[in-house]
Amino acid sequence: MIWTDLATEADLAQLIEKSFIQPQAIYKHSVTCGTSGHVKMMLDCADAPENITFHYLDLLANRSLSNKIATTFNVHHESPQILVIKDGKCVYHTSHLAIKMDKIVKVLAE
Repeated sequence: MIWTDLATEADLAQLIEKSFIQPQAIYKHSVTCGTSGHVKMMLDCADAPENITFHYLDLLANRSLSNKIATTFNVHHESPQILVIKDGKCVYHTSHLAIKMDKIVKVLAE
């Protein structure tokens, strides 16, 4: 798994722009949460599709950006959480142990 750091509003703006070319995923991670660590490990071990870019957001370091993401895509903030962004819109989001690579792959195939 290759992660692209997401830390600024400029990064978010670029991510949205890129979503019109290729889907983008945002993984909101809390470094102090065991569930977040487990989910990230599962994502790291999974076969990631090549047609999506995965972005990593450290919630503790970037709380205001996490809130901006929730507002921008009209999703309730959770941690851990994954959002799939396509054509500037959130087309899928889920949290906690429901985060699975096979579900992300399925969304991309639709």
